Amino acid sequence: MAVYTDVAEGELGAFLKHYPVGDLLSYKGIAEGTENSNFLLHTSSGSYILTLYEKRVEKADLPFFLGLMGHLASKGVSCPLPVTAHDGSVIGTLAGRPAVIITFLEGLSLRRPAATHCAEVGKALAALHLAGADFSMTRPNALALDGWRKLWDASRGRADEVEPGLAAEVDADFADFEQNWPKGLPKGIIHADLFPDNVFFLGEKLSGLIDFYFACDDLYAYDVATCLNAWCFEKDFSFNLTKGKALLAGYQSVRPLSHDEKAALPMLARGSALRFMLTRLYDWLTVPDGGLVMKRDPTEYIRRMRFHRAIRFPSEYGLAENGVS
Repeated sequence: MAVYTDVAEGELGAFLKHYPVGDLLSYKGIAEGTENSNFLLHTSSGSYILTLYEKRVEKADLPFFLGLMGHLASKGVSCPLPVTAHDGSVIGTLAGRPAVIITFLEGLSLRRPAATHCAEVGKALAALHLAGADFSMTRPNALALDGWRKLWDASRGRADEVEPGLAAEVDADFADFEQNWPKGLPKGIIHADLFPDNVFFLGEKLSGLIDFYFACDDLYAYDVATCLNAWCFEKDFSFNLTKGKALLAGYQSVRPLSHDEKAALPMLARGSALRFMLTRLYDWLTVPDGGLVMKRDPTEYIRRMRFHRAIRFPSEYGLAENGVS
């Protein structure tokens, strides 16, 4: 979440009259994140999140994202729901941007998740994969290998400003991925961005998942690999094997990974680390300083890429050794 576009109080008040949310009492921008403009609204009927879509989110994709939230909720996945306007529409226009109001989800994102939280995330991710299996809409992953290449082409010329030798290092990764990226693994709807700031907890209990704006059709195991990157590394860039084991055990308690999915984890995790390094690198080099937008340092994911490169066996992530060493 972030704020790119400011909204005047009068303009927002007029917009809200189209929705059954009551009168505006207060609102404030939410600074975390880098994708859309987000505001926390307090109205006479409760609290809501207002999102103005910009940057990488295409308006044509919004019916998929919003429909997916409704579908997952109907299957028991705790996630926010879009609020329907009086005229039956969901997507409005505010400050020249497509805009949606969604319900407020109680809970807190964790700054220091423990292994018990990682286990809950694994279970929730597997439940999401199963719940989305019969969702009728599809969306290709815009940030799969072809999308990574576009980001890299736009960033490569300045990559060595961030870390000397990075351009050659990433070029070698692309050569490997374009030749050896896993094919034929189970796939379906994935979240694709299930980081700690997109998961809410109430105490030890996971209370819900948010921010489905990267959701798409792709490999389930790639989503698992993204969670390993997002949840199982410490501030010193070391991999926490206890957290990895908990996350993977939690996932497999709901949806067991196949032999081939397990074997593919090291490459999928390295590719996921490259994906997030590239979006951070692109923003680091192109988003102006100042304002409310939080730019994220790409070097964190450069370290993850290097860690995964050294992995020989999927068991090094904490997988029980039942046929895949």
